[in-house]
Amino acid sequence: MATKRDYYEVLGVSKSASDAEIKSAYRKKAKQLHPDLNKDDPHAEEKFKEAQEAYAVLSDENKRRMYDQFGHEGMSGRGANPYGYGGSYTNFDASDFDFGDIFDSIFGGSGGGFGGFSGFGGKTSSKRATRGSDVLMRMNLDFEEAIYGCEKKFNLDVIEDCDECHGHGGFDREDCATCHGTGSVTTQQQTILGAFMSRSTCPKCNGLGKTYKRKCSECSGKGKVKVKKKITINIPEGINTGDRQRISGKGNPGTNGGESGDLYIEFIVSEHDYFIRENDDIYLEVPLTITESILGCKKEIPTIYGNVKINISPGTNSGDKQRIKGKGVDNKYRRHKGDMYLIFKVYTPKSLSREQKVLIEKLSQTPLETEEIKKFNRFTEKNG
Repeated sequence: MATKRDYYEVLGVSKSASDAEIKSAYRKKAKQLHPDLNKDDPHAEEKFKEAQEAYAVLSDENKRRMYDQFGHEGMSGRGANPYGYGGSYTNFDASDFDFGDIFDSIFGGSGGGFGGFSGFGGKTSSKRATRGSDVLMRMNLDFEEAIYGCEKKFNLDVIEDCDECHGHGGFDREDCATCHGTGSVTTQQQTILGAFMSRSTCPKCNGLGKTYKRKCSECSGKGKVKVKKKITINIPEGINTGDRQRISGKGNPGTNGGESGDLYIEFIVSEHDYFIRENDDIYLEVPLTITESILGCKKEIPTIYGNVKINISPGTNSGDKQRIKGKGVDNKYRRHKGDMYLIFKVYTPKSLSREQKVLIEKLSQTPLETEEIKKFNRFTEKNG
């Protein structure tokens, strides 16, 4: 088995990273490693799952504390003590504990009795209503869809109760002839310690205690059928990569009348050609000519809410930043609105007309040194 990498190393953060830093790092990794964007990499899916696993642990306060103390062993429940119980017995709740599982592992039964004593007869777990597991689904969004919110429709295979038999799996219900409606059968086993009474789930009715004279042909006796349904969800403004939306009851079906699990949709947001998103802030590189940089100007700037006019100060250099308050993402998901930041880049023309060259030469004869240039020239003279 391959050695697991350190979770902090996977996300590229330090062990002292804040929750916000961990979340931001995961979002970047999710965009970078998503299998749909790395189809030529045969290990893309594995790398993406590794990042998901790391975030699942480091974003949970208790799991992260356990991981920091015991490493990967702490995640498997063997970090707290050498016997693998991961903690004390202070909060142990035996009300839902099936002692029969212990006897199953030793004698192959369900612990119906020890040497004729039936005091260990725990619950018959096959009769217990169990909630279905949750399902995770990934959905790609365009940059604009994530910014402005949208409605998405998609087809989903849903497991539902069979309409024909109402989820029973058959008709004309009766007590199981093998277990007489108890859901379990008792057998005697001979071991080196003597005779043991062992109780196990009834193989005829699978622990339900009931059978049907006629099996439902629609669901083949399973009581469940797969149905393709069109699901419509409303995605709020401001969704980002790594955010999830829950759809109740659309996960895997429960058993013995248990409710279905939930469907979680995890979003992957594509990048924009010009706008760069960092959490809820938007960054935009704005090109300037030399004259715009030197003299300053009024310039029309695109934002995610339309164009705005701004004043650019004289003497603006490449790398200078200007903030436009409130023009970032209006995140309804987190009830927060970001800002927009303009990063200026001055472009020098590579070719000039004769008239332009004359003007530049005249300009060069005029002293335009800034204080920084004067300091550099003094350093050069001193160094020579």
